[in-house]
This record gives sequence, structure tokens and C-alpha cells, in this order.
Amino acid sequence: MKALIADGEWMPRKGYPVTREETACKRARTGSQVWRNTTFDLRDVDVPAPKEGEVLIRVRSCGVCGSDTHLYEKDGEGYIKFSGLTKLPCILGHEFSGVVEKAGPGVSALKKGDHVAVESVMWCGMCLSCRSGAPNQCRNVELLGLSHNGAFAEYIAVPAKYCWDINPLFEAYGEEDAFDVGSLIEPVGCAYNGMFIAGGGFKPGAAVVVYGTGPIGLGAVALARASGASLIVAFDVVDERMSIAKEMGADFSFNINKLGGAAPAEKVLELTRGEGADMQVEAAGAAPLTVPEMEKSLSGQGKIIYLGRSDASAPMSLDSFVTGANQLVGARGHTGYGIFPNIIKLISSGRLSLEKIITSRYTFPSAVEALKSSSKRIDGKIIVRI
Repeated sequence: MKALIADGEWMPRKGYPVTREETACKRARTGSQVWRNTTFDLRDVDVPAPKEGEVLIRVRSCGVCGSDTHLYEKDGEGYIKFSGLTKLPCILGHEFSGVVEKAGPGVSALKKGDHVAVESVMWCGMCLSCRSGAPNQCRNVELLGLSHNGAFAEYIAVPAKYCWDINPLFEAYGEEDAFDVGSLIEPVGCAYNGMFIAGGGFKPGAAVVVYGTGPIGLGAVALARASGASLIVAFDVVDERMSIAKEMGADFSFNINKLGGAAPAEKVLELTRGEGADMQVEAAGAAPLTVPEMEKSLSGQGKIIYLGRSDASAPMSLDSFVTGANQLVGARGHTGYGIFPNIIKLISSGRLSLEKIITSRYTFPSAVEALKSSSKRIDGKIIVRI
């Protein structure tokens, strides 16, 4: 079968405290500190055989994630920009849906022909975090498509416990569109987890601000609209994404570079009549620029939900958090807590419409071109149909 494989040079930066385990496994905790000069090629590899508890899936749609883009992009020294767990070589791709081709030994809940979407946070189920009900913080986690072979391939074998039935989507969409929308559950699940699980949600009528309108940010906008926010404001630096944010439910969308000298915080305070936003979602991965603006425009007991991944520090005035009883909440992942099934129910009921997030589609032979195009950051979501 064909698969899109990323490879690179293992060369820890000077001063990075690489561990013996990282070196032995060529598995970096912080990829941007170790991997450089990455390459991306479509190669012929063997079709994987499903092991005990696994299913073989014929991949139909796979989205290009910002993590994939950050693996593709390099800094001035040739190091990747992705700051998370990375093991190369690796088949890319972790936002996907497909059809069960074969159920491995011990699998009874899935069968050949089932349509599924798949979690990409590969939790072990046995560590303290998993057994305490926090699978996104699994201590033995693998990340599909980043530290474990992923879904930019014709077939993938994954544990059945990560799979969710998306047959209800086929009642609302045609076959190809249903698989495309199914691949969006993973990134939208990250927004859901941050806003409603880690962040505890907001009251209907709240004001919600989203910084960064890539797929996760656009998912946050759509979820805020579906959940009863009275005001939704989106910020980005790309005009094309501003128009998508409006389509997804933002009442106002602004290019930060075109505010006529005003700061984003000032715009939020203006639109909320000085009250500030009840929830602000950081999905841009630009904390040094966004967090100072967010903290200046929080309501009393307001929350900042930090989803953007970046190996950077941000200045903060903590006194305002004491005065306002505010919160800064970090969140990773989308697994557990009913996230996947709840999003599937929202989509199939018509209360959550995600299809407008998709702005480009590529065929699998053009997968590298899709990855390259993602660096332009003008799309909502790029989908590769396989």
C-alpha cells in the first residue's frame, strides 16, 4: 500500500536535556528540540495486520492538522516547529475516518463494513492518569501520526477501543461528505475538551472570544454557537479565515493586523460594553502575543482556555487573576468524557454544522502538495481523500 512517511535527522539542540530513553527509542518529548531536516515521501509499505484487539481500517478521509504543518515547517536551523511528542520515521495523519476492513482477534464491537472515526490520543488505560479518569494525560501516551504510524495511508491498524461509529452521519450527508465530516471530529474534539471538559464550559448567554481560526479555533466558534453564547468574536491574521469564522457562527471576526491601531483587548471590551469575555480560547499557538490581550479583557471569573501548541513562554499579570478570580486552563486531546459520541450526535442532529470548515480537498497522490499548501494558512481544513 501507499503511505506518506515523514523522516528526519536526530540532532538534539545544544542545551536540550535529552534523556537516555529518548535517545534509545529515537522518540523526542519535544520534537522541535531534536528533529531537523525532515523529508516527506509517498512510499510503498506493507498493509498492517490487525493484532489482538485491533481493527484494520480502509482510510477514506484524513485531514491535515496544524501539527502536521509544524512537522513540515522548519526554523532557521532546520528544526521542525512541532513541539510535541515525535518519533521518526512515521506515517503521518491522525484526523481520519474510514471503513473497517477486518476485525482482529478479540474484537466483537466492530465488524467489516462499519464506518468509524478514530481518536488519535493513544491512551494505555493502565497508568495512574488513565485509571484516574484522565486519558488525555496518559503517562504512556502515543500520538497517532506523530509518534505512532498514522492514517495518511491506504490502510491503518488501530485498537478498536479508539474507534467510534459514524453511521449516523450518513443520514445527513452523502458518502464522501460523511467521511470528510467524520475526519473533523478529532480536531473539533480538542476544542470541546478544552472548552467543556477541562474548562468546565460557560453559561448560555456568555461572551466567547477565539484567537486563531484554524480548524480547532473554527470548531470552538461552532461549539460556542451551538452552546448558546450570546456573542462570539474571532481574531486571526488571515483574511480568508476571517470569512470562514463568520460562516461558522462568529458575530465579529477581525484581522489583528487591520484594527487601525486598536488592540484586540480594546475591541473585546468595546463589544462587551466593558464587561470582558467570559471565555477566551487560544487556538493560535501564539501565546506571547495573545495571552496578554486575553487577560486584559476577561470578565470576572472569566476563563482562558489554552489549546495552541507552542514551545514559548508568555508574560502574565497574575494579580488580575486574583482580583477577577480568573482561570487559565490548558488542555490536550479529545478522548474520554463522551466527547466523540457527543459531537457525532450534535452533527447528526443538525445542531453542529462543520462542513464549511473544509475549504480544500486533495487526492492521495497529491498529499505532499496538501501538506505544503497548509503552510499558507489560508484554508480552514484541508482534507485528503484516500
